[in-house]
Amino acid sequence: MHIVEFTRGTLRFVDEVPARAPTEGFVWIYLDREELADELPKLQNAAARLGGSPLLDLHVKDLANRAHPSHYDYTSVYDVVVFRRLATGEEVDRELQEQPVEAPTALVSFHRIRTRAVGFVVFDRLLITVHPKGCFTARSFIARYLSDAVQAEGYAGSRSRLPFSPADLMLRMVNVMVDSYLELRKQLSTEMDRWQQELLRPGADFRGWSALMVARRELHLLEDLCEEQNDAMQEWLDTAREQPPAHLSQAERDGLVARARDVVEHIQRVVHQVRRMEEGAESVVQIHFSAQSNRTNNTMRALTALTAIFLPLNLITGVFGMNFEVMPLLRNSVGFWVVLAAMAGIVGTLGLLFWRRRYLERSER
Repeated sequence: MHIVEFTRGTLRFVDEVPARAPTEGFVWIYLDREELADELPKLQNAAARLGGSPLLDLHVKDLANRAHPSHYDYTSVYDVVVFRRLATGEEVDRELQEQPVEAPTALVSFHRIRTRAVGFVVFDRLLITVHPKGCFTARSFIARYLSDAVQAEGYAGSRSRLPFSPADLMLRMVNVMVDSYLELRKQLSTEMDRWQQELLRPGADFRGWSALMVARRELHLLEDLCEEQNDAMQEWLDTAREQPPAHLSQAERDGLVARARDVVEHIQRVVHQVRRMEEGAESVVQIHFSAQSNRTNNTMRALTALTAIFLPLNLITGVFGMNFEVMPLLRNSVGFWVVLAAMAGIVGTLGLLFWRRRYLERSER
């Protein structure tokens, strides 16, 4: 368990939970989910001392549940937000090694749609975050804020970019998590565009149907995930508007609301992009089958035209193949050539007619 104290544009690590929260700052406690059970008594003591109330058992179970969906809940003292972030490349590789899955090799980008639950408990002067083991979020923010604090001390009058409240820090961390989804959608769009080009390529013998079905399933899961995130953050935003923190100034409250709206807007952008990709995949599949049907119709039309051309020839050969002793041109020396010329004339006439009507037009392959 790590304890960080933010005060007046500076931060410092402390070994023990402070006796009371700073008057112009707050305390951030973050720990791995695997440590929650062992550190729970110490965490409850910190919540009661700095926040004014220990955590409810139900919320402790939510924080310990690694499969918990994105969710928002609240009490009269604190808010609880569970937000699922994207797994890093190392986490995905490790999970695939532990639980290998049989999936087409074309699903390189869709393998990244694996998430981890991060829990936030937001008090007025205390923020508790529970991360999966080895989570990059807390470490990256600590490194960033340390550099900001050093810069603020080194330059007089410089404006500190450190968070001013637990809710502000929570929103910043959630915003970074949402940005990873925005980056992911670019990769997914590129992958879907490649499949669309393959499906629409003339004469394509597309064989990636299993990969495409898995991709559609992953897009459905991503859409559901983002909708859960949007609902959770929208509920938090509504609560922040209806019951703004009393210890914050009006400017700080407006800043929180603006940052929350920005997070919700980013989530909605991801949802809209995923829906467009789903609709695009559905449309291109329909276009693919329509093109296949059109090519089949062209082939059948050409075969029908050829059958119609040779049908009179079959009739002529059938007539002259009948067993009659007396038939016109049968015993004439030029009869064969007359019939042959007539057959050629019929073929030429019908061929020209069908070509003019584009029955024999060569279709694109």
